[in-house]
Amino acid sequence: MNIEELLEKFKQGNIRALGKSITIVENSLDGCDFLLEETSKINKNPQVIGFTGSPGAGKSSLIDSLVSYIREKGLTVGVIAIDPSSPFSGGAILGDRIRMIKHSTDKGVFIRSMANRGQTGGLNISAKSAIKMISAFGFDVIIIETVGTGQTEIDIVKTADTVIVVQNPEAGDGIQAIKSGIMEIADIFVVNKSDLKGANIAKMTLETSVMEGSRKSDWWIPVLMTSSVNNTGLDILWENIRKHWDFLNESGELKKRRFLQTKEEIIASLQDKMEKYLDNKLQKEVFSNILEQAVNKEISVNDAVTKIFHLL
Repeated sequence: MNIEELLEKFKQGNIRALGKSITIVENSLDGCDFLLEETSKINKNPQVIGFTGSPGAGKSSLIDSLVSYIREKGLTVGVIAIDPSSPFSGGAILGDRIRMIKHSTDKGVFIRSMANRGQTGGLNISAKSAIKMISAFGFDVIIIETVGTGQTEIDIVKTADTVIVVQNPEAGDGIQAIKSGIMEIADIFVVNKSDLKGANIAKMTLETSVMEGSRKSDWWIPVLMTSSVNNTGLDILWENIRKHWDFLNESGELKKRRFLQTKEEIIASLQDKMEKYLDNKLQKEVFSNILEQAVNKEISVNDAVTKIFHLL
């Protein structure tokens, strides 16, 4: 199947074509730029919901339950789960498609695990491109789950419309520990595993943090409680997710966020292309000679950078 045929099947709603297209984009294979260019012309506007939080908070289980709840509403859902990279293959090592196996036969759900490939912000460039492709495919809601490594997860705010920070009630002082970083990006706080001891204390602590924190907009950040085990709190969570979507559209905040997200995407893509360009250039003899001089301490690193910059 050539790239044009793949695109046609994509436009026809073939789910396998979506999966193959994302693989091409993720690995920068032949046809990558063509697919991104053509699918970007398809104007869709799903709500992009980001889930982040510390490991052990139960993000995957919560998303699994929420997907079922959303499907009951008759909406389609695309899920991108960012997993840690394998040190051997570079691929995703957890595989949320396995954890969410019950949705595998549902044509209204698309789940894709992607490796973070060392990105410390929780998302990689190809993941952001994949989200655009899932959007163009026509899913009503897109959910992103980050790796979950604490304060480094702030990159999600540059991609998602609504950011949900999930907290484990057993984290205790961990809530205070992440207050200066990840706490500021939340549009909604969720204390998951609310059936466990300490859930009410965790909720009160978060509510205090919200009251004491500076507000970026007129949106008041709710602190909710859910239990994936008992499937409780999903209705309230979904209600607040949709309320936030309405707020973004009515206040003009969505347009501002999309502007900043596009700006960040352009900058990130430029950095990626420049890095590859420089890496290629530095393979040439003239640059190798400069590098050799710096290694031998014949010139300083600063001098080497200046020489290379002028040559470029």
